[in-house]
Amino acid sequence: MLIPNERRKVAVIGYNRIPFARQNTAYSTASNQDMMVATLNGLIDRYKLHGQRMGEVAGGAVIKHSGDFNLMRESVMSTALDPSTPACDLQQACDTGIEAAVYIGNKIALGQLEVGIAGGVDSTSNVPLLLGENLRKILLEARRAKTTGAKLKAFSKIRFKDLAPVAPLNVEPRTGLSMGGHTEITAKYYGIPREEQDLLALQSHQKTVKAYDEGFFNDMLTPYMGLDRDNNVRKDTSLEKLAKLKPAFDKVNGTLTAGNSTPLTDGASSVLLASEDWARENGWPVLAYITFAELAAIEYVQHQHNLLLSPIYASTRMLKKAGLRLQDFDFYEIHEAFAAQVLATLKIWESAELMKTFGFDAPLGSIDRTKLNVKGSSLAAAHPFAATGGRIIATMAKLLKEKGSGRGFISVCAAGGQGITMIMER
Repeated sequence: MLIPNERRKVAVIGYNRIPFARQNTAYSTASNQDMMVATLNGLIDRYKLHGQRMGEVAGGAVIKHSGDFNLMRESVMSTALDPSTPACDLQQACDTGIEAAVYIGNKIALGQLEVGIAGGVDSTSNVPLLLGENLRKILLEARRAKTTGAKLKAFSKIRFKDLAPVAPLNVEPRTGLSMGGHTEITAKYYGIPREEQDLLALQSHQKTVKAYDEGFFNDMLTPYMGLDRDNNVRKDTSLEKLAKLKPAFDKVNGTLTAGNSTPLTDGASSVLLASEDWARENGWPVLAYITFAELAAIEYVQHQHNLLLSPIYASTRMLKKAGLRLQDFDFYEIHEAFAAQVLATLKIWESAELMKTFGFDAPLGSIDRTKLNVKGSSLAAAHPFAATGGRIIATMAKLLKEKGSGRGFISVCAAGGQGITMIMER
């Protein structure tokens, strides 16, 4: 039993993911459960968890079929874990993977769990197709009908146009704009040049290619469906090639392109978290500790440039609670949903005037860019929504383990005007 207000340390013990695949490529026929099971079984194999009962497995998907209503539990039941392992579905857009780790981590800190797994998965290829509203209403009317005649009368209302399925839209329900559409507004509002966006994208690919060549990802991935590395990574890209791409969202005056924005992606990731005692008893070294996390949200309907900027609030509040400065870190992992979003965040942190518009008295200041996304990030690896958090935590944990000490800062923006930040230490 914990003493009131006592908090145990939350250790990152391990990680695993499958390579990420661009939409409608290698994983076009794989379901969320297929990918999550492959990822979990890879974790189980690597850390010899066969037949073990975990305290809990938590995670989820942003895009789910109706049959995915109990996705994580059903995934666990298809793995080599003890089937008495409970599981929980969480969903918080692109924050899902990080929030799942916070959920498991908090239970470990409170002594409710000794070990748990946080995960996330998404398919943008194998998506649910919805019925049109008129067809849905007719089918429900037929279902309620008591006689064959009444059912046939309902079915007679169906028109050919009603049979067209509706795919889920990647837009904000309150604005009708896509995430890229909002970020195009952000880029214009904060004056983020196309050249800077393309340079950040190029660097992301170059760093990821180098990390693969050096073998950094060798113990982090389980090959799946013919892939042994992320298939969005471009070894041959260049500033010249990126500059030739046409704007993707504002076709006339836009600066966001397919090259400096993340593509729709399929994939899954997982992270093994535990108490120090469990790690010691099972012979696994601690890679790093999760010490702080902060969730925030921002108004983005009236101020449409704000959609992906809630990490401004989360980072400032978290650093105050931790008693740290933004400069007190050895590594920074900022999710690259769009190059413009990363660059806008950095610009706001550095500016006293801009930070005042968010209600803060002082800027956080600049960071050493050589410490930012040192193994590449989402622009190269790509972004299966719920799986990105696990990829980022794993990368940070390995970086801290290899260094032997230090602190890592994580920031992830998300749809719905939300965002989350995290501190990891060793």
